[in-house]
Amino acid sequence: MSKEAIENNFDRVIRRDGTSSLKYDARRDVFGREDVIPLWVADMDFAVPEAVQRALSERAAHPVFGYTVYPESLYESLMHWLDTRHGWQIERESILFCPGVVPSLHACIMALTQPGDGVIVQPPVYAPFLAAPQTCGRSLLTNPLKLEGGRYRFDLDDLDRRAEEGGRLLILCSPHNPVGRVWLKEELQALLAVCERHGIAVVSDEIHADLVYPGFKHLPLATLNDKVKIVTAAAPSKTFNIPGLGLSALVVPEASDRKAITQAFDTLHVSASNPFSIAAFEAAYREGAPWLDALLDYLAGTRDMVREFLQQQLPQISMIEPEGTYLLWLDCRALGLDDNQLRDFFVQQAGVGLSPGAMFGVQGSGYMRMNIGAPRNVIKTALENIARAGRARR
Repeated sequence: MSKEAIENNFDRVIRRDGTSSLKYDARRDVFGREDVIPLWVADMDFAVPEAVQRALSERAAHPVFGYTVYPESLYESLMHWLDTRHGWQIERESILFCPGVVPSLHACIMALTQPGDGVIVQPPVYAPFLAAPQTCGRSLLTNPLKLEGGRYRFDLDDLDRRAEEGGRLLILCSPHNPVGRVWLKEELQALLAVCERHGIAVVSDEIHADLVYPGFKHLPLATLNDKVKIVTAAAPSKTFNIPGLGLSALVVPEASDRKAITQAFDTLHVSASNPFSIAAFEAAYREGAPWLDALLDYLAGTRDMVREFLQQQLPQISMIEPEGTYLLWLDCRALGLDDNQLRDFFVQQAGVGLSPGAMFGVQGSGYMRMNIGAPRNVIKTALENIARAGRARR
């Protein structure tokens, strides 16, 4: 299928109601009404690549779904993808397959730190980062990002202070959810210099690594410093829209760390060896590149449409320019609403379900996160609803 044909397919509206979809079927629980346009949780409304559908159908055609091992071809698919897409050559022995990135964060915290140690996160950031340290009996230390000239940056002086307060592990989001930064080489190197100086280990969540817009390049953190302990989370889930299948991977260079992380999972006897997850993971990485290239073009066009619409019809809302991900970070502070009023404005007055910025930390107050991984006409309708609600407030 040509890139143009794939892009046309992204315009197709696929009904997801009644499929036990969190994004759609939980709308009443999340928003109090079922008729909002759901642009919140981070999955897309696009059909997965044909290769993934085919692989799942072929596996389903075999009528036995017993306990499953990780085939060697699964390791090879991840190694090949990281090499060809990101120029990162990893050892097969460094790979641990895991039941999703969030469980992996918890396992890494338990394996790489001791009770009471400080775990550093950089809000506004993906909400589970904020919850995981204390859930695991560690101390949460926040190293907030700085917004300078419309672009978020690391606060390295503050990171120094968090290290002195007992920070032993940093959880990095790269590319960053929700602010959309794709970190530059010099930024990452400066961050790693602080970590090296203080002996801080890093878990780098890179599941949005493939979703980077033209003009920007994702750099695997582990390629930049061999003196800092770095564990990297990777997955096809966001890239190819298969988060419901769960399978992810950790790249863990040190054997002792792999053993400790494996033991953390073993305490709950948690396994990710689902036959369908394995089939989809491998097919996506082996055959999904053309689909991804078309997706990135489509998302860039949608991003540009949102920017233009806001500038022309909703100047009270500004978009922090995204460098990666299909998530937009919207600055709504000029509306003059507190966070409860802001949520009510979008849900009750505009009929649009976004993720409130406050869920990503207090630094997200006054912001909203919009998922643009949907047909462009759906995004346009949501914008028109918001603009109409905005005019009604005047």
